Amino acid sequence: MSTSTTPLALPAGPPPAPRRQVLVGAVLACAAGTALIAGMLGLWLKMRDRAIDAGTGWVPKDVSINMVAPNTMLLAFIPACVFAQWAVYSAKRNDRAHAGLALGLTAVLGIAIVNAQAFVFNQIHLPAKGTVYHSLFYAVTGTFVVLAIVGIGLSVVTAFRYLGGRSPNRELVAAHALYWYFLAAAFAAVWFVVYVTK
Repeated sequence: MSTSTTPLALPAGPPPAPRRQVLVGAVLACAAGTALIAGMLGLWLKMRDRAIDAGTGWVPKDVSINMVAPNTMLLAFIPACVFAQWAVYSAKRNDRAHAGLALGLTAVLGIAIVNAQAFVFNQIHLPAKGTVYHSLFYAVTGTFVVLAIVGIGLSVVTAFRYLGGRSPNRELVAAHALYWYFLAAAFAAVWFVVYVTK
């Protein structure tokens, strides 16, 4: 008597597709941040053109901004983005040590960028109230500082979640890198409009 080798049940179906909620949320946050920075820079350009057309001048005569700190901030985003991508590379290979190091270095560079902007605030001696230039300068650069602090916080949260045992959760590390790319592009625009062309 031969035994039948016929399967008694259907094979398991394919696993469900990943939802990528964290990555989609990061894309939406970056789009909202882009709209915010673009709107503020658009207002800056409009008010600057209006002041120039009226003949009143835009930048007050007693305002002088040393470009060393803004240029340093711009250059600091290059290694910050490299480190953020290094974290993604390491996370894909389950290399926790290097992923943690990369996330930590990204956060340190974020702190350095915020520190450089605080140095500009200290050195410019510009009162918050005065002309439209005064208000918009602090509004645009202050908004960027808040976005950078959010990026530092995201680096810390990503490090804790990834290094704390959620090794398969690489999506948060990719969302972290995307946010730092957005910060680099946003500051490049702020640097060009606010610091270079004034």
